[in-house]
Amino acid sequence: QVRLVESGGGLVQAGGSLRLSCAASDGTIRKYALGWFRQAPGKEREFVAGLMWSGGRSDYEDSVKGRFTMSRDNAKNTVYLQMNSLKPEDTAVYYCAAERAGIVSGDHTQYDYWGQGTQVTVSS
Repeated sequence: QVRLVESGGGLVQAGGSLRLSCAASDGTIRKYALGWFRQAPGKEREFVAGLMWSGGRSDYEDSVKGRFTMSRDNAKNTVYLQMNSLKPEDTAVYYCAAERAGIVSGDHTQYDYWGQGTQVTVSS
């Protein structure tokens, strides 16, 4: 079973940047699709970004397009979410997740493994 550990969250002012990391416990992650999701208090968990580890384009939720970039590091079995031009509405707990079939999906119920989450707070 793959273990995912997120890091990099914190408090930042609007307009600032953060980079989230999601480290996987082993290289089996390279067969999977990876996604970033977020959940604000009282709201549903929502898709932010996703990619297939084996290649192909990344997908992004409309409100983060042009501001967030998802990438991976094969050597470190780690995916990243670079978040620029942050807005107060980006405030949430951010989770990374892995999907064994290798299909990027916006539906969080399709994902098999989850990290513990990292808090991102954007002040106005």
